[in-house]
Amino acid sequence: MGDVSRAGRQATLRQLLGEARYTSQSELSEALAQQGIVVSQSTLSKDLVALGASRRRAADGSLVYVLQPHDHAAAERLARLCGELLQSLHVAQNQIVLRTPPGAAQYFGSALDRGAIDGVVGTIAGDDTVLVIARDVEAAEHVASELSFMTKTGQLREGAS
Repeated sequence: MGDVSRAGRQATLRQLLGEARYTSQSELSEALAQQGIVVSQSTLSKDLVALGASRRRAADGSLVYVLQPHDHAAAERLARLCGELLQSLHVAQNQIVLRTPPGAAQYFGSALDRGAIDGVVGTIAGDDTVLVIARDVEAAEHVASELSFMTKTGQLREGAS
């Protein structure tokens, strides 16, 4: 696979953690290597922190790496940034085009990736535009509704994800 971006590496790591139990960073490193991603222990450790992964005791007593289901702080940050940066929003089928001030799109796109709105498959960001790809048309409408609410209020909708 060669050089993989940090986002790509973290997406693969998130997938691995969702599919199997890993008790050590060396096991995770081996699993990543099988996917063609070679990382140092330092990089893996930073990725685990960035993903919010931690070691928890499993039912059998062993310590395993798990992902937190939802990072509330990241969602709150996204809500705040919507109020500060999101200038416009347009839905087209399962895609949403977002406009930000010049230079803010990648920053906003990263916050959106971490904000974990249900239905977001991924984002692509340029200088002042973020393209959000949603799972389907209905998911795009849901995502647009959540982003619109956050833009107007700067807050999360009660019970939203």
